[in-house]
Amino acid sequence: MPDYSTKVVANQTNTAVLVSLDFGLGTHAERVEELKQLVISDQIAIGAVVTGKCIRPNPATFVGSGKLDEIQLAGEQCDASLVIFNHELSPGQQRNLSQRFQCQVIDRTSLILDIFAQRAKSHEGKLQVELAQLEHLSTRLVRGWTHLERQKGGIGLRGPGETQLETDRRLIGKRVKLLKKRLAALQRQRKVQRRSRQRTNIISVSIVGYTNAGKSTLFNKLTRAQTYVADQLFATLDTTTRKLFISERGSVVVSDTVGFIRDLPHTLVAAFRATLEETIQADILLHVVDAGSTNRDEQIEAVNSLLKEINADAIPQILVLNKIDLENQPAVAAGYKRDEYGRICRIRTSAKTGEGMTFIRLALAEAIAKDVRGLCKESMVDEKVTSGCTTAYF
Repeated sequence: MPDYSTKVVANQTNTAVLVSLDFGLGTHAERVEELKQLVISDQIAIGAVVTGKCIRPNPATFVGSGKLDEIQLAGEQCDASLVIFNHELSPGQQRNLSQRFQCQVIDRTSLILDIFAQRAKSHEGKLQVELAQLEHLSTRLVRGWTHLERQKGGIGLRGPGETQLETDRRLIGKRVKLLKKRLAALQRQRKVQRRSRQRTNIISVSIVGYTNAGKSTLFNKLTRAQTYVADQLFATLDTTTRKLFISERGSVVVSDTVGFIRDLPHTLVAAFRATLEETIQADILLHVVDAGSTNRDEQIEAVNSLLKEINADAIPQILVLNKIDLENQPAVAAGYKRDEYGRICRIRTSAKTGEGMTFIRLALAEAIAKDVRGLCKESMVDEKVTSGCTTAYF
């Protein structure tokens, strides 16, 4: 069957013009910076960045005529072969923009899908990424290639036949059906494994958080695993599960999950439903936050919004403020805060240096001893916290 991948040729010879419009959401600067990190993670060189303010997108080209000229000029000056929009484009807008700029135009969803396609290592991860790509591409087949109007003909195939477009749609539909069937089988296997853990009354802990918050580093430090770690967005996609022994309390199962990001494509959420089942079925969530991020509150909100979308918002959370060792951070000591019920609900730590790991173990030990459903789930605010004899600020 034809290659339906939305993949971009990912190498530094590929230069892109980045386009991001401010629709008055108040976080545009952070969104532009996040787009740059996504592009760098996809190994694409940044030629120029075009920004601007807009009330509503143009139905035909997303941006106005003046901004079209600006993008085209920027592309010519840096010899760009790619234009990347920090927004979701409709199939018609993407087609019109490609014809105008005479180069490949992709949106935020396609960029994230391309990164996922490069990072997926496990069989399940590759199936999930392929499913998301095909479902995203299925709406973008119209006039996708110059041969779409050719009729299928030949001996024994007289009559109008079917167009190449119809053939592509039919092949995509068959492949999507097959992928969903295979993922359903993997999901059943996960359910069997979870039932086995539930019969032994083992507490399940999932590490969740915004991408590049340090989840995998924390997972490795806790469980002594060797999962891939890198300072980039979506460094790891595949769920990894390990046992963690808590002194005097026994073992818990800890799972490292895929990182979240704002405006995560719905096709990815649906495709990764089997992987996210580990989060949905968890007893406790360790919500890892980059304490040094300037927009950490928005990142927490984005993670909680996605947790609500997958019906995991009622699971007790422990906020883990990670990366307190960074140089741009004010000097704070590792510590924790208890809620009004006396349970640990926030922890300051550095997964890289190991500071604060004992507090995470302490929180899990207390959660095992008590009813984990009573754990607090508060939004993070800056306030004074006392940990032992050390007074510090979140």
